[in-house]
Amino acid sequence: MRTQPRIMGILNITPDSFSDGGDFLDTARAVTQARKMVEEGASIIDIGGESSRPGAEPVSVAEQLGRVIPVIETLRAELGSDIDLSIDARVSEVAEPAIAAGATMINDISAGSDPGMLRLAASRNVPIVLMHMQGSPETMQDEPRYDDVVNEVCTYLRERGRSAEAAGIPAHNVIIDPGIGFGKTKWHNLAILKRLDALCDLGYPVMLGTSRKRFMGAVCRETEFKQLVGATCATTTLGTLAGIDIFRVHDVRENRQAMEVALAALSVPSA
Repeated sequence: MRTQPRIMGILNITPDSFSDGGDFLDTARAVTQARKMVEEGASIIDIGGESSRPGAEPVSVAEQLGRVIPVIETLRAELGSDIDLSIDARVSEVAEPAIAAGATMINDISAGSDPGMLRLAASRNVPIVLMHMQGSPETMQDEPRYDDVVNEVCTYLRERGRSAEAAGIPAHNVIIDPGIGFGKTKWHNLAILKRLDALCDLGYPVMLGTSRKRFMGAVCRETEFKQLVGATCATTTLGTLAGIDIFRVHDVRENRQAMEVALAALSVPSA
């Protein structure tokens, strides 16, 4: 029987994230939200102090640390060692203090473009998520183009995974993420969802982050991000069937249910 996928709850300590910007800037509210997500089934909380929505501007290291460190310290003291705290960051200057404060995982949308990030993950023996993105948050949706999006994403992630291993990170600590919505059109995203098995065949744990993404609104004719919970659950079901290891979501309870039902169906013995 396959291992049950893990749920990563999203905790954006930002004023401008696309779906929940400003909701959890206050440390007390952030901690309450994290506690709720754990109660609903999250075993990882992903804490970020910089928005990666399309068109987002970079945030200084000092500002990011001021946002995330109090939350990480409080959650580590409250939750103990059973819950993984992930730092969502692109530079080691943010990730290193976060790990010192209690983070146990790195989520890097730039896939280790800062060489210090791979060295940090290796030296501290923490898992690192390496994500595919065409361009940067400021420019990624300008006109993304691919000849074969699934093949190009897989090739990139295979290469980044090998670079991480060469830096001393064991393969089980290298997690890959296709970067749904990061430098991709609606059809690119749907093509990746259709071929999630190709990502799972690369030999690394795979994380899927589709939660409330704009492309699903275009499919479902919804303009309000928070109305895309059902759409997100559909992608969680697809991911469970394909073999995804981690689902990064805002709505933990609903996606946990979708994952558990799909997993139960997979476990039924063949006639």
